[in-house]
Amino acid sequence: MAIDPLPPWPALGSIAGGVGALALAWGIREHRGRPGVDWFLGVFAAQATWCLSYGLGLLVRDPSVRGALEATMWLGIVWTGIAFLGFALEYTGRSDVIRGRLFATFVGFGLVSTALVVTNPIHGWFWTGFEIDPAFGVATVSYAFSPWAYLVVAVETVLVASAVFLLVDTLLSYGPLYRRESAAVALSSLPPGFALVAWALAIGPVPQLQLAPLMFVPHVVLDAYAFDRAEMFERNPTTSRAAERTAIDDLADPIVALSLDRRVVRLNPAAEALLGVDAETARDRPLDAFLDLPVGAAEAADAGGSEDLSARELVEVDSRDGTGRRTYSVSTSPLTDPRGTRVGYTVVFSDVTVRERQRQRVAVLNRVLRHNLRNDLTVVLGYAETLRERLDGEEATMAEQIESTSRGLASLGENAREVEAFLAAEESTFDAADRTRSVLTDLASTYPGADVTVDLPGSLPLAGVDRAFDAVVENLVDNALEHGDEPVTVSLSADRAAGVARLVVADDGAGLPDHEVAVLRAGEETALEHGSGLGLWAVYWGATLFGATIDIETPADGGTRIEVAFPLEDGEGDDA
Repeated sequence: MAIDPLPPWPALGSIAGGVGALALAWGIREHRGRPGVDWFLGVFAAQATWCLSYGLGLLVRDPSVRGALEATMWLGIVWTGIAFLGFALEYTGRSDVIRGRLFATFVGFGLVSTALVVTNPIHGWFWTGFEIDPAFGVATVSYAFSPWAYLVVAVETVLVASAVFLLVDTLLSYGPLYRRESAAVALSSLPPGFALVAWALAIGPVPQLQLAPLMFVPHVVLDAYAFDRAEMFERNPTTSRAAERTAIDDLADPIVALSLDRRVVRLNPAAEALLGVDAETARDRPLDAFLDLPVGAAEAADAGGSEDLSARELVEVDSRDGTGRRTYSVSTSPLTDPRGTRVGYTVVFSDVTVRERQRQRVAVLNRVLRHNLRNDLTVVLGYAETLRERLDGEEATMAEQIESTSRGLASLGENAREVEAFLAAEESTFDAADRTRSVLTDLASTYPGADVTVDLPGSLPLAGVDRAFDAVVENLVDNALEHGDEPVTVSLSADRAAGVARLVVADDGAGLPDHEVAVLRAGEETALEHGSGLGLWAVYWGATLFGATIDIETPADGGTRIEVAFPLEDGEGDDA
């Protein structure tokens, strides 16, 4: 009997691929329960079935046994792709797809293929003309592929390619975090995949020899690297994708993602409640079908506006939960991919019902009080002046007190109007030195002959609300002149090293009471300890608009020094 001088390397290589798959399965068994692990165990089981059945079949020349091993090998092919796609979906955080109809269709296809390959001798749907056709000293076989066998190879290729795409997408989306793991597993599927297609298409000098089982050897090496060196199951993309979903789905604010034609792509649960529709029903329908919203920002973006364009408008919506009409602040902004290409829009609804109702109430009360104060105090002042002129002695003193108190109330109403004005004003760039000089000039008419020392730069540009800056300067200096002792010093300078413009107002008075210091430092006031009027509140609110800090010094020997540090933009300031 002639002995083939070549060793049965195809059989040894195939068996090595199967043994390697089993070894990896044993190595990752301790990670069971983590995303993708159970599916990967299924992949290894299918690969081991594929490789070991083919490798052992190459050593068997009995046609019936050889045919049974070939059928078992096909079972490995059928389920490898399905299990690999299941792994990729769960590992990359898309386990919801596994529970969907599409994946169920693939599983159904696998069950049908299993039944057909087991019963192939009856109907021949997988192959016909099965015969032993030895090559390289092993029992390779030749047979004609039936249409279902080609379909299995095609589906297997599509499933593996889809899994590779998901892994590569993860690599591109999350950068270095999962780069080595995803790259290793994605590359490992390529050698056996190409070899399977080549065998199905009878490409190569020995078409009856399938090299895919041998190609599982490099496949196993790459997978081993991913599991061991890259710690694949210690961290995985499921964490990142779950964080992304949680960041949107758990938000109380309704969020809608729109395509470029402003059709709904995604809703979070809060948006479903707002629109009164579930995500599946709303998907791919215009947002206008559920809610009439301003789309000025989206239209401007379509016309070629800036990519960071955004719009914010107030809309009123009849809530679907029975809480009545609600007011939402709606912000619309472009949605871009990692390359910066605009791919859609995000619409965020912020429930500002309570804030808007409070704002409206405050505005109404403010207007009514100012109107009544102005009109009624005009009458009171008129009578007080008349009484003071007609009376003398103690009665004249009382009339004078009425007049003084009335003027104080009128001034309080005027302060409220000024505060309301600068809180609603727009930001701009202005010369803080010129604004300070103008405020001091106005105060000079109220306090003629006051001893005020002024140290101002030639110019000092600031960005912010100019009227708020005026309010800070005016109220600090007015408070020092009215309650402190002269001289009063006012200085303004640019501290480029600290990046601030420092406004300092100092006097030699008795110092601010603790409750007024609390207003300036933290904006706190209680019913028993309250600041006198709105002056210090205007300072606090004005500084807050700039993001400025307030520092107060009240030495034991008397006097008050208040410093307000306004943020200074790069390059601002001229200490000339």
